[in-house]
Amino acid sequence: MGKASGAKQAAVVFGALAVGWLAIELAFKPFLDKARSAMNKSDPARDPDEDDAVTAAEATVKAAEIAVDEASAHL
Repeated sequence: MGKASGAKQAAVVFGALAVGWLAIELAFKPFLDKARSAMNKSDPARDPDEDDAVTAAEATVKAAEIAVDEASAHL
């Protein structure tokens, strides 16, 4: 057997890394799915309190519109 060329060595190392990464992905799939889901849900620019305020404001506007519609219906 002759010496392995640099390209062959690089291919073997790359293949070993790919197989290792795949083994870790498969072994820890449930944990990785939960972690990825949590990261997708988290948005540093989003303020949950602001979302609650917007929802409350929208509910107030909707209630006011209903009240105006009911008042105009009685006239």
